[in-house]
Amino acid sequence: MARLGFRMPSIQSAAGALALTLVATSIVAALVAPLFGVLALLPSAVLHGFVWQLLSYAFLERSPMGVIFGAIILWSIGGMLEYTWGRRRFLRFSLTITVLSGVATVLLWLLLPNWVQSAYAGSVLTGSLWVAYGLQIGRGQTNFWGLAVTGNVLALIGAGFVLLNVIFAGSVSAFVPELFGLLFTFLYMRGVQPELLWLRFRTALLNRQLAKRAAHLKSVDGGRRSGGSGSDKFLH
Repeated sequence: MARLGFRMPSIQSAAGALALTLVATSIVAALVAPLFGVLALLPSAVLHGFVWQLLSYAFLERSPMGVIFGAIILWSIGGMLEYTWGRRRFLRFSLTITVLSGVATVLLWLLLPNWVQSAYAGSVLTGSLWVAYGLQIGRGQTNFWGLAVTGNVLALIGAGFVLLNVIFAGSVSAFVPELFGLLFTFLYMRGVQPELLWLRFRTALLNRQLAKRAAHLKSVDGGRRSGGSGSDKFLH
């Protein structure tokens, strides 16, 4: 199996911009306390028009360690994904996973309010990028703090951090967006991507339209040659 070397991304990359956004947003929100209620994901506030929270909450950490490690993950692991996928796909994945996790959290709050907290911030994007990077490598070799592991094992470690947080917190409700993020990341990396689903839908729709049109056409030979080896159904 091929061994993938680690290549530090440029701070001017999209991943670097996301890392800087997380640091700046978190520090400003810590200095100006009322901003937390504006930027964090509050399901009730989203339903009252604060729709930007479906994205802003992913760039809001509440502890120094969260800010430091979150920025490192966005810059390093996110940068590796950007290098592999290209900037457009990397940004599309990052924004889509973040927003979908936020929307799913709000919908769960509507259905099961006792399962959802009143506010969420941070780590949904960092955890998703970590797992996506591991799954991207798959059975290939990478390293985790100097230990040689496969990409699949690295993805399990990333998911394990979230599950350990759930276990030690004794509550699933505190990590609902992160859990949704892991689910959507796994589906995305297994081919359940919005653009691919849309392409398949359009293909199926086109095939159905062609079948309907073909049903109104008659063969010039009355259908006598339709079963013959020399027949071409697209020419009749």
